[in-house]
Amino acid sequence: MDTQNLRTFLMLSKLKSFTGTAEKLFVAQSTVTNRIAELEKETGKKLFTRDKRRIQLTKEGILFQSFAKRILELEESAIQEINRTDFYKNTLRIGSANSIYECHLYSIIHSFLTSHKDISIKVILNHSQNLIEMLEDQMLDVVFSYLFYEKTGYSCIHFATDELILVTSPENKAFKKGIYKRELLEIDYLMCDLALQEAGQFIRTLFPSYYQFPFEIDNSIKLIQYLIDGMGYSFLPKSIVNSYIEKEELSYIPLMDFDAPLINSYFIYKNNDNEIKKFLELLKFYR
Repeated sequence: MDTQNLRTFLMLSKLKSFTGTAEKLFVAQSTVTNRIAELEKETGKKLFTRDKRRIQLTKEGILFQSFAKRILELEESAIQEINRTDFYKNTLRIGSANSIYECHLYSIIHSFLTSHKDISIKVILNHSQNLIEMLEDQMLDVVFSYLFYEKTGYSCIHFATDELILVTSPENKAFKKGIYKRELLEIDYLMCDLALQEAGQFIRTLFPSYYQFPFEIDNSIKLIQYLIDGMGYSFLPKSIVNSYIEKEELSYIPLMDFDAPLINSYFIYKNNDNEIKKFLELLKFYR
C-alpha cells in the first residue's frame, strides 16, 4: 500500500476538500483524485461520499483512518530504528500517559540517561490505549499506562497508586468545608477526560448523561491554570496538584457523602529485552 496514498487520504480526511488537499501537498488535484481511487480499489470499499456540497468519510473510511495512521507511524519508526545505530548503541522508546510522566518519570529518566550514555531515550506522551497499540506494533519498548494489560510475551506490573481529589481556587469558598454529591451540579465543573479507567468512569457517573460542561480538555496539566484563575472545580490526581495546594494556589474540597476511587498506573514491557531490564532495575530503585 503506497504511503503517499495514505498521506493523501489522511489529509483529505482532515480538510474535506480535494482542492485544499492538493494545495497542501503541492500536487495537482487530479493526483489527489487518482490516489484516493487507488486506495479505494485496493480496499475494495468507498472511503468517501462526495457531492457538490461536501465530502465525508464513509463508515469504512472512518475505520480505515486509524489503520492508515498506524501504518505511517510504523514506517517512520522503522526508518528511525534502522538508522539509530549510527549514533547510539540502542534506543529505549518510552510511552507514557501525560500525567504519569509529569508526576513520576523525570527523575527516573534523568538518572537512566546519566548512567547509560550509550543509550538514547525517546518519550511519547499519549492516552493509555494508544500507547498500548504502539507497544503491540513494536513502536514502543515500554509503556506507563492507566490501563492494565495482559498478553502472552508481555509483563504488566503495578507502578503507582494516586488519590483522586476535588480542587479549586482558594477564592471559591462556597464548599470550603466539603461538598455533597448532589451539590456537584451547582458548581462549574471543568471536565478533563482522564481516561483513567475506574476514575474516569467514576467522574462520568457523577453527572447526568450528555451533561454539558462549561469547559472540557483531554490534558490534566493544561487544566490547572484555569482552576488557579478561579474558573471552576475539577477532580485531578493528587500527585499533580499537591505542589499547587502547598503553595495555596489551589485548595482541596472534602467529599462529604461519597468517596473517589484510587488511581492505579502500570508499567508494561515486552519480555526478554536487556535494555528494558536495565530500566526496570532503576525503576525498582525509585519505587
